[in-house]
Amino acid sequence: MYTLHIGNKNYSSWSLRPWVLMHMLDIPFDEHQVQFPTGPSFELFRSFSPSGFVPCLTENGWAVWDSLGIVEYLAERHSGVWPVEARARSWARCAAAEMHSSFSALRGACTFNAGVRIRLESRSDALKHDLFRLGDLWSDGLGRFGGPFLAGAHFTAVDAFFAPVAFRAQTYGLEFAGAAADYPALLLDLQPMRDWYAAALAETWREPSHEAEMLAAGTLLEDLRAA
Repeated sequence: MYTLHIGNKNYSSWSLRPWVLMHMLDIPFDEHQVQFPTGPSFELFRSFSPSGFVPCLTENGWAVWDSLGIVEYLAERHSGVWPVEARARSWARCAAAEMHSSFSALRGACTFNAGVRIRLESRSDALKHDLFRLGDLWSDGLGRFGGPFLAGAHFTAVDAFFAPVAFRAQTYGLEFAGAAADYPALLLDLQPMRDWYAAALAETWREPSHEAEMLAAGTLLEDLRAA
């Protein structure tokens, strides 16, 4: 049995990716949630993750410690992780890798905090570029492969990689044009995404640095999390 080690659902965008993928594909796993400490998390997470970060997937003493590595590990053992058709699979891998390595302006300006609503007071040119690229990328996949998911009719790993962006769109009121306009709402309406969101709202613990990053982004309009 797999064990997926994750952080707080309100904050941990990286943890969401393999979590939602495994739920959508009905891959059984035990969930081990460890809340982010106040201050450095390296030593705490090193008890199960070689890198000291989450997510980390373990199986019979073997650790896979990166979200992209986890996806590929699962793809070698389960069908449906990547699209079957070769070009769709190639496109999906490229798009997932781009999300994994890029969009730093989006991550910096719109830190992951699922349970609040923020009005951005400004948007840098770098953030505008990231948002344009997201919309362009999504529209390309939806147009090429017919939707409703990025690489065709079925949810695959590439959709899991953009699942955190759907929450960011909800938190910060981000909008996209054309075929990409409805894609965040599609992801947010998936049952595992609803479950993740409900659990995030129920969390009462607050980590000061995550909260400071959220407040630095703009004006807090609403905090929907449990007191």
